[in-house]
Amino acid sequence: MSNLIAKSSIDRRMAEIITPVIEDMGFELVRVRLMGGETKTLQVMADRPEGGINVDDCADISTAISASLDVEDPIEGAYNLEVSSPGIDRPLTRLKDFDIWQGYEAKLETSEMIDGRKRFKGVLAGIENDEVLINVEQGGETVTLGLDFDWLSDAKLVLTDDLIAEMLRQRKASGVIDETQFDEITQEPEEAED
Repeated sequence: MSNLIAKSSIDRRMAEIITPVIEDMGFELVRVRLMGGETKTLQVMADRPEGGINVDDCADISTAISASLDVEDPIEGAYNLEVSSPGIDRPLTRLKDFDIWQGYEAKLETSEMIDGRKRFKGVLAGIENDEVLINVEQGGETVTLGLDFDWLSDAKLVLTDDLIAEMLRQRKASGVIDETQFDEITQEPEEAED
C-alpha cells in the first residue's frame, strides 16, 4: 500500500479499501477525502499511471468502488460518491508525484512549523530518500529545501502555462483529446470596456 497524504484515519481506511479495486482496473488513486455536511461526500480522485482519465473511466471506477464499499460498509449513514480526474493543478499525494512533477511549481503545506512557517511555494526539485526537494526564494536567492514526506499535510501543483502545456501534451498522447472534435473554436464576445 503506497502512502498517501491523508488528513484523517477514515481517509486512510478509505484508501485501503479503494486502492486495490482501482489498481486492478489499471488506475491509480490520487486522493480520497470524506467531506462532512448534511449528507457526507466521499471524493475520490483517480488517474491512469501515464495520465489521462475520461468521464467513462470515472463512471466505471464509481461503480466498482460502490460495490466494494457496500461490502465493507465503512461509512455510517448515507453519502454521495464523487469520482473525478485530478485536474490540472492536481494534488500531490504520493512521494513519486514529487519526482514525476519535478521542474513544476507547487505549493506545499506541513502539519508542523518548519523554520517558522508551514507553507512553501517553489519549484519541485525531485525526491531524495523520503524527502521532497523544493527550490524556494529566500532572501533574494533560490535555496533547495528538503521536507520529509511525512511532514506534509497538503501539496498541489500551481497552475502555470508550462503545466497546462504539459497536461495537453499528455492528454493528446493518451488519446483523451481527439483533435478532430475541435475544428471550430467559438469565443464568447468580450464585454466592451466603458
